[in-house]
Amino acid sequence: MERTDNLNIIRFDPLISPAELKKAFPLTDKIARQVNQTRIAIQQILTNRDKRRLLIVGPCSLYGKDSTFEYARRLADIQTKVADKLLLVMRAYIEKPRTTIGWKGLLYDPHLDGSYEIEKGFKICREIMVGISDMGMPVATEILDPITPQYFSDLVSWASIGARTTESQIHRQMASGLSMPIGFKNATDGNLTVAIDAVKSARSSHSFMGIDSAGKVIIAQTRGNPFGHLVMRGGSTGPNYSSEYVAFAEILLHKAQIENGIIIDCSHANSGKNPQRQIAVCEDVIRQIKDGSKIIAGIMLESFLEEGSQNIDKPQNLRYGVSLTDPCIGWKDTERLILQLAAAVNTARN
Repeated sequence: MERTDNLNIIRFDPLISPAELKKAFPLTDKIARQVNQTRIAIQQILTNRDKRRLLIVGPCSLYGKDSTFEYARRLADIQTKVADKLLLVMRAYIEKPRTTIGWKGLLYDPHLDGSYEIEKGFKICREIMVGISDMGMPVATEILDPITPQYFSDLVSWASIGARTTESQIHRQMASGLSMPIGFKNATDGNLTVAIDAVKSARSSHSFMGIDSAGKVIIAQTRGNPFGHLVMRGGSTGPNYSSEYVAFAEILLHKAQIENGIIIDCSHANSGKNPQRQIAVCEDVIRQIKDGSKIIAGIMLESFLEEGSQNIDKPQNLRYGVSLTDPCIGWKDTERLILQLAAAVNTARN
């Protein structure tokens, strides 16, 4: 019989199961408590029961243990200074969605050379997430591939569904079963309704196909996730962080009977991927919080040890602490903005 399936697949390689990966890089009791406590705190911030603000901050994409751990240590140190005003959660993004082609993140290509040693990527990513968590820093990530939550979700306190996948039924179903609050980004064209529809869908129960911890294909049945929320990241028509856009979003959320607050992403289309513009965006949002905005539950910043970004064409020449993907603000600006945000929360109008 003539072959008809898998004609464009070169080979199939086995992959470590979620249970095997977790056994190699286990969740400790200390980290488990931290994850659960942070998730509850984020839920309370989103519903305005906790008057602090959430700051999701860190490099555009994860790479490099030494620089990542140094950044995590710095965040952990400043968290102790602002703990009564802010909850800091570190970005640990291991998958990068691409409009066409490009580096897909540490999970897929850990050697940055197109070799796609994906199992190695799984091991490195979990090891780094465990390390960040062990320093006392909660972890945030974007979930792109529907099977990856089984490998990492026990370590994640906050997750996002990106602008390219917010409209995807598969991702909405997946979000309905995840244990952490989920931020849905507005569509790449700036459309907010798509993300609001995603929040509504994810808070409902679903049945869908997935894998279990042993890697076996299963049918998952979910309760629904009540802590989905909107992440405003701008779009092709321009930024959407200013007060009039925030007010419009609040009206749409009220009509949709969604009470959770929103996150403003200071990067991406809101900043035109210009790190200095990201600072201006953040300062504008800080002013809105200081002026009494309650719908803004938090801010997202792309930040690393050094400002800017670098090309990965020559992995052997990478500069320490510089982003591989979108340009980031550096640590000096990051620290200043964290302290500004904490001060704004402290003096915000009731």
